[in-house]
This record gives sequence, C-alpha cells and structure tokens, in this order.
Amino acid sequence: MSLVTSDWLENNLSKVKLIDCSWHMPSVNRNGHEEYLKEHIPGAIFFDLDKYSEKNTDLPHMLPSIIIWEKIVSSLGIRNNDRIIIYDNSDVLSSCRCWYNFIYFGHNPDLVSVLNGGLKKWISENKVVDSNKIKIIKSNYKAKENKNLVKNKNQINSNINMKEFFVIDARSKERFEGTAPDPRKNVRSGSIPNSFCLPFKEIINENHTFKNTEEISKKFKQLIDIKQNNIVFSCGSGVTACVLSLAYSLVNNTYSPTIYDGSWAEYGKI
Repeated sequence: MSLVTSDWLENNLSKVKLIDCSWHMPSVNRNGHEEYLKEHIPGAIFFDLDKYSEKNTDLPHMLPSIIIWEKIVSSLGIRNNDRIIIYDNSDVLSSCRCWYNFIYFGHNPDLVSVLNGGLKKWISENKVVDSNKIKIIKSNYKAKENKNLVKNKNQINSNINMKEFFVIDARSKERFEGTAPDPRKNVRSGSIPNSFCLPFKEIINENHTFKNTEEISKKFKQLIDIKQNNIVFSCGSGVTACVLSLAYSLVNNTYSPTIYDGSWAEYGKI
C-alpha cells in the first residue's frame, strides 16, 4: 500500500509515525521547515531533505551512508517496526523521495506509505492541523541497504549500449529535449542517451493526488511494457524520479523502486 487516503490517516493518526517531508525548489522561495512550524498534521515530525542527505558531495539529495541514516532515523524516534506515513506540501511531491529512502535502507515497504494529496488535500477537507512541538524519544534504528535499488553514473553509461534496464526521466519534455535551459548552474540541458521521458506532472492531478491506476498504466504503456521490473527513474536531483517510481509501483506490484541517484544534476554537469 504505497498510498493512503486522508480519511484513512485521520482514522489512524495514533497508530503511525507521521513525517512531513516538504521540500521546495529554490526558485519558488518557500521554506518547508518554516511552513511546518506554522502548521502540520497533528503528531508529524519534520524530515529535512537537504539536511538529511549526503554532505560530502556537491550533488543535491544524494543518499547518505548507512551509519548516518541510522543516526538520522534514530534521532527522529522512528523504530524498525513503525508504520510510517509521509506527506508534503510541495509541488514536486517530495514525500516520495523520503518514501524511497526508507525502502532503500531496508524499512519494510508494506510499512511505508505516502499520503495521497498531501497537506494540500488534507487542509482542503478541513481536517485538523496544529503547530504543536513534537517531543521525540530517540530510538535505536538499524538499517540494511538494498544497493540494487540505486544506480550510479558508470552503470548508467554502460547501460546505454548494454540496454539491461530502461531509464525514464521525470523532468519536463523541454528540459529533456534540451529546448529549455536547466535551472541549475553549470548543468547543461538535454538527456541521457536512449532514455525515455515521462514528466511526473502527467501522472498527478491538480490537487496533488496521483491519477488512477488506469491512467497511470496508459502513460507508462506508451513507453514500456509495464510487466517490466528493470526500470530506473531519473530526474533533476533525485526527487521527482521517486514520484514516478511510486506511481509505477501502483501499476506493477512486483516492482521495487530504483533510481539514478545523481540524476541530471550529475549527468548534465558541465
């Protein structure tokens, strides 16, 4: 169950660990943590996507080491058997990146879900929010990496000729085709050779919910056979790739989310 509804969450708030993982593109001039402090779903703790990524790199949102991840999750008071629900208030559905991180580091996929529609839908339904500070009791979280769920640049390059997996890019067609400049400095426009493009916004409704599985299937079927499990998702910085990865898991229940962590921020570097 990769997604849960707002009604389900409202009825199960006391039974889950709730995470607000709101992250915004720098260009929109919004601060996810400041917004969280003003209002959040009761009981939610904040996951800082920038702070909790690898520090020893100039690439954004790269996976941290397993030791650092264990420290991060323990500091949030999350235990290995917790039922985790993640939401955001972001146009790029940043909660999906947090969902991927937990699965990569070995949390039971059946125990990690994203709130469909996020905070935007929750508030539109007049459900309760507050600004209460959450008291966290540290845990002793233990992780186990699923290293097959991530690809690096060397693997992406060798695959251009080997064609062992399909690469699907979540960026806009303009950025993918190189007709629009990349928003990041020192990153060229264009795309990975032999990759496909499915802009993540094409599988998301205006209210930030995912489109139904029939519509999602139709989008993916235009590119690939949706029985395939050898699919790797990419984007600008590894965030919206996870949106497509979650969407694909909705139409292929044997698929494990796999991304190119460096994404175009690495591949398109000048």
